[in-house]
Amino acid sequence: MRVLVVGAGGVGGYFGGRLVQKGVDVTFLVRPRRKQQLDQEGLIIHSVHGNASLRVKTLQAGDKSDPFDLILLSVKAYHLDEALHSLHPYVSKNTTILPLLNGISHLDKLKQMFGEPFVLGGLCFIESTLNQNGHIEHYSPQHDLVYGELDGEYSDRIKKIEQLFAGANLNAYASRHIIKRMWHKYIFISAMSGITSLTRSSLGPILTSPYGKEVLERLLHEIIAIAKTQEPSIDPDIDLQIMKTVTEISPTFKSSMQRDLEKGLPIETDHLHGTLLRLAPENLDAPLLKTVYSTLMIYEQSRT
Repeated sequence: MRVLVVGAGGVGGYFGGRLVQKGVDVTFLVRPRRKQQLDQEGLIIHSVHGNASLRVKTLQAGDKSDPFDLILLSVKAYHLDEALHSLHPYVSKNTTILPLLNGISHLDKLKQMFGEPFVLGGLCFIESTLNQNGHIEHYSPQHDLVYGELDGEYSDRIKKIEQLFAGANLNAYASRHIIKRMWHKYIFISAMSGITSLTRSSLGPILTSPYGKEVLERLLHEIIAIAKTQEPSIDPDIDLQIMKTVTEISPTFKSSMQRDLEKGLPIETDHLHGTLLRLAPENLDAPLLKTVYSTLMIYEQSRT
């Protein structure tokens, strides 16, 4: 199976690199500067699961290539439209697209552009980023990738993807409830990215500050209320599940959005928090979520 990984940052670079280590035929579709770096230095991973320095194949948009069997889409939401338009030469009737973006709204864009049969649901759990040298820094043991058919079928292509990931140095598994899993992560990441980016703080001080935990819980409940208007299958106790996870996370935890904010980079607040507010029914107020979104959009506007 030929795999195209779109993006070679903390997510795509990590998971694609682990497939390269296994011996899978992987190519990375990247921007010119990243292509030059990868071609000259290789793909470098620093991880608790083992470091790696890998020679990898690269393409940049417009380069000629045969279509691929599987496309792992791992770009940030604000680069999605550009990435999708660059994909057409690499997609055939036999191509499967597996997106690993946070949120849910990108699925509609993918289905509109390529057709629903081409698209899987997917998500990942990994705390990783690129350092100043372009190396992938993987901070914690979790490196999970979850995927599945949008209708929940355990299809032949899902079985083939299982074989692709089997034996690679990562945790990948299929889910028959991928839309619900994506919403669960969307809820979690929106709350955590929101509170850490709003306060410019790692998790520990938030939970020990006056009213910090209460603010997080109220933000979480606002997000869940909106999410349940869109996806009725969301677990009734998702708030308890998430708060239990919060208590188990390292107090030094920072969301990827917060890390991007600290570097002065673009952030995904419109894709995450903005989308939730646009989906919210008129009678459902979300003052904390609006506070998060408006505050982070001030940062976004100041960048441009």
